[in-house]
Amino acid sequence: MVNAGAEPNQIAMIEELSLNALPALHTALFDGWVVRFAQGYTRRANSVNPLYPGAFDLTDKIMQAEMLYRQRHLPTVFKLTPQSIPSELDDRLHRRSYREESGASVQVLDGLPTSQSARVSLSSTLTETWLKAYFRLNSTPIRFYAVMKTMLANIVPTRAFAALIHEQEIVAVGLGVLERGYVGLFDIVTAPALRRQGLGEELVLALLDWGRRGGASQSYLQVVPTNTPALRLYAKLGFSEAYQYWYRVRA
Repeated sequence: MVNAGAEPNQIAMIEELSLNALPALHTALFDGWVVRFAQGYTRRANSVNPLYPGAFDLTDKIMQAEMLYRQRHLPTVFKLTPQSIPSELDDRLHRRSYREESGASVQVLDGLPTSQSARVSLSSTLTETWLKAYFRLNSTPIRFYAVMKTMLANIVPTRAFAALIHEQEIVAVGLGVLERGYVGLFDIVTAPALRRQGLGEELVLALLDWGRRGGASQSYLQVVPTNTPALRLYAKLGFSEAYQYWYRVRA
């Protein structure tokens, strides 16, 4: 289990915000757990999120969750944080042969910068152009195109799809989602051949400025702990780790 530097209320807040920022295709509320399904596209959108207290027997709840995922031919995945409820859930899953898999470092920034870039366009509307650029830049399997399109189109909070254009081509994209004074950053990707040239930083700064103008004073993002270039960029911009989440996956 990973220790958290953030307060419990902040962890709960950011977890809620991130669920809203990446809506699953289907969501079920089950005795304090948020159970999500998205045809296997990303573990975050196909996992149990144990956010709130419940009254049912824990073993029975786990078995019910397993049944729901089995019915959809998906592995049972729990997304856990240092504040997952109940506190013994991680150990209970371990004893049921759930393997631990790495998740992400959740980082926060207090105070958003002012920035302008003529090369970054921002749109509240998801377009085929943006989505195709994301799939091209991120090498995401095309079989997930329709699923991701539906998920992104169903985002309820205010959002901005950012694209950085260089030599008449989109070379970096990202998504900002604004809610409750936070701007969440997602799907930040730059063309591999043009990385480490400041393009990702330019795009992120544009999204942070957009969030600031929309009333946000803080930002959060999720980054894989082994992604050293991204960690360096976010540290340069002032982000610091609040907590980490990890997964338990049914063996």
